[in-house]
Amino acid sequence: MEVGATVLAHGGDAADAAAATYFALAVTFPVAAGIGGGGICIVFNPNPQKAEELDFLPRDADGGGPFAIPGNVAGFAELQSLYGRLPWQRVISSAEGLAATGFPISQALHARLDPNQDVIRLDAEIAREFLDETGHLKAPGSVVDAPALAQTLSHIRVDGAEALYNQPLAGEIVNYAHAQGGDITPAELSSYRPERGAPSQIPIGDQTVFLPSDRVGAGQYAHALFARLVDAQGQVVDADHIGAGVASATKAALDSFRIASLPRDLGATGFAVVDSSGQAVSCAVTMDGPFGSGRTAGNSGVALAAAPKSGGGGLSPAFLAPAIATSGGTVTFAGTGAGGPNGTAMIVRALLDLVKGGDLTRPGVLGATGLEPFETANVVQCKDSVCTAVPDPRAFGLAAAGQ
Repeated sequence: MEVGATVLAHGGDAADAAAATYFALAVTFPVAAGIGGGGICIVFNPNPQKAEELDFLPRDADGGGPFAIPGNVAGFAELQSLYGRLPWQRVISSAEGLAATGFPISQALHARLDPNQDVIRLDAEIAREFLDETGHLKAPGSVVDAPALAQTLSHIRVDGAEALYNQPLAGEIVNYAHAQGGDITPAELSSYRPERGAPSQIPIGDQTVFLPSDRVGAGQYAHALFARLVDAQGQVVDADHIGAGVASATKAALDSFRIASLPRDLGATGFAVVDSSGQAVSCAVTMDGPFGSGRTAGNSGVALAAAPKSGGGGLSPAFLAPAIATSGGTVTFAGTGAGGPNGTAMIVRALLDLVKGGDLTRPGVLGATGLEPFETANVVQCKDSVCTAVPDPRAFGLAAAGQ
């Protein structure tokens, strides 16, 4: 998140910081935020007051196969073009530098790499980056680089997002997919566009909460939770027992979606940014499994996400939970959950605590239901013109606030 904070400190807004944060994560946290994945962002712009949702999830190729059509590059380019104010090159350059010169393996990344060593060993490029000469996982703090990905980011910096979706990078993806039994076509890549629309808007107490719309699975799942927790008048059903209510609603929602079990790692993460003008951006991204398909496309350095219909069951996108809350037109909350039902549950609980008047910055308030190990829930709470980033106490934080 240091990259995003630096962008804010040097004149960028929340959209610039969110895009820069994403591309840095694509390098330093590729297990969940790779270039080959996709996601959902919600942005609130204070002047004029407007909330918008951008959906750029990985998509199945028309011809099928194990590899998804990537959406992250197109999605964050759209976000930055619509709402950012810095030159595109400045948004990409930090990530390109990290890939080219190297970065230390963080504790957060190592925690995700360790149980997925079998996935890492199956791809030469991923193994080169994260395994030592004896075939063992490199230790936290080890400096690794991604030169092929650095070259791809260089193309994206110079030529824009279109560089990934047109020759020569598109050729690397298409040729590799075909060689491995996939059927991504050049036309599918070149025609990829994020979907823009209004997010769901739910009044809860004195807050207006913006969530993914029900045109995506993430919105449908979040709505299933809120339907059990908030009545038609926007009042919390049992404000004295929020934790128990969220846990019960989570179980009921999973049952209604017929989800009996989940993979240990859904390959997802998220982050939120609020700037000094009151612009807020909340994003969640996924590879639909650790490193997605676990395969790097040719010499691009891009690990392709798993196709929703063939990899991971397409479950991960249902648990992306970016959210923004406002009161009187001013942002009070920007947060995101990703990685499974626990991430969504933590965001829902935080929003209900906020409505109740809770201070999310106090230790122990941002809580979990403990349903799976790789939750990610991070929050920015704004009160009296002061915004405070609150990371998930059980994981590693990805939130930033600019004053």
